[in-house]
Amino acid sequence: MSKWTDQLPEAAREYIGNRRVDEVECVIGDIAGVARGKAMPAAKFAKQTNYFLPNSIFLQTITGEWADNPFDAFTEPDMILEPDWTTATAAPWTADVTLQVIHDAKDQMGNLVGFAPRNVLRRIVKLYNDQGWTPVVAPEMEFFLTARNIDPNQPVIPPMGRTGRRAAGKQAYSLSAVDEYGKVIDDIYDFAEAQGLEIDGILQEGGAGQIELNLAHGDPVRLADDVFFFKRLIREAALRHDCFATFMAKPIAGEPGSAMHIHTSVVDSKTGKNLFSGPRGVETEAFLHFIGGLQRHLGAGVALFAPYVNSYRRYVPDFAAPINLEWGRDNRTTGLRVPISTPAARRVENRLPGMDCNPYLGIAVTLACGYLGLVNKTAPRPEFSGNAYIDSDEIPTTLGDALDLLEEDKALIEVMGEDFIKVYDSVKRNEYKEFQQVISPWEREHLLLNV
Repeated sequence: MSKWTDQLPEAAREYIGNRRVDEVECVIGDIAGVARGKAMPAAKFAKQTNYFLPNSIFLQTITGEWADNPFDAFTEPDMILEPDWTTATAAPWTADVTLQVIHDAKDQMGNLVGFAPRNVLRRIVKLYNDQGWTPVVAPEMEFFLTARNIDPNQPVIPPMGRTGRRAAGKQAYSLSAVDEYGKVIDDIYDFAEAQGLEIDGILQEGGAGQIELNLAHGDPVRLADDVFFFKRLIREAALRHDCFATFMAKPIAGEPGSAMHIHTSVVDSKTGKNLFSGPRGVETEAFLHFIGGLQRHLGAGVALFAPYVNSYRRYVPDFAAPINLEWGRDNRTTGLRVPISTPAARRVENRLPGMDCNPYLGIAVTLACGYLGLVNKTAPRPEFSGNAYIDSDEIPTTLGDALDLLEEDKALIEVMGEDFIKVYDSVKRNEYKEFQQVISPWEREHLLLNV
């Protein structure tokens, strides 16, 4: 067999050039989408075909604690991690020549581990493929650049721009606002180019220091990998310029939250034709059934794309976030928007996911809900016209309520995988319990001396 570097994608080979690779990071995303794994000298990596990590990494919470074991016999067996060479990419912010490679998690019998988030997404994509369909997605990433915040007791504030003033809000689409932190944007572009990641566009969003980065449409697993990589490279670019990048859903009070809108269409695997468009470009029954599935099941799916207590601070009226499961054509106030497009590009935009969600799971649950609508031929409600920023009892308002809704949706659980839901529920209920034990500044300010 040829040397392992011959298996690398073109961008990774170009990054290496004639240099010697110093280190390889063997990476896998956990339940939160945090990069876990091992870093090793490239020479050692070249001599191995797989690596080992305990499957308990999927029970670690965002605070570093360990969730309750949802299985009867859990002895922390090792998983076998196998490199997916198509994901190999540079880590261009490092001082030496370092590569990152996403790995597939398998059990010791060679089966994909069902509660690994990347495998969950692959499971959903296979359900489509078995029907002769190919799902296509395009995620949008919103995030904030902020001043360094080393004391969690202090509020997050916008970063200082090149003018010496802090970034201002209410400057959506302003090129001058983006130029305020142009050096960070330059590094984001440079890192993305070195990694072979495609950026469709960058713009100023409505919040102070808030940026939107759009990705071109494509394969769901590849796009989830890209978002996974982008989160890391954006953080590294910000740190180079003495600021933070955050993907929290609502990091700054009084500012809009950050979403990960997901555009989805489905094409016939043989013909490549969009299932949402029929002869002469008319909308099809499949298009309406896909929307119907989203309306029927996304309420339960909120637990997966609003995964933290902070996520629910984004779902408030008049802050450009949907608080409903209505659908409408070119209507940004609905949770499900049908953008203006040609018939070949007809798609549905799910505007509910927050940027704090695991990209594999946000895309997986969107596709899962649409799949259920397609196979069950679920009819949607009538299109909503007008302003849909209304109160709605379809969207849970707390993480606990969202997890309860998820537990009740047996069809969604079956599609996502029962073992995965058990692990996810255990992790999230543990995090929610920890949060409930924290006393907030609001409680001390208003209750300490008044009640």
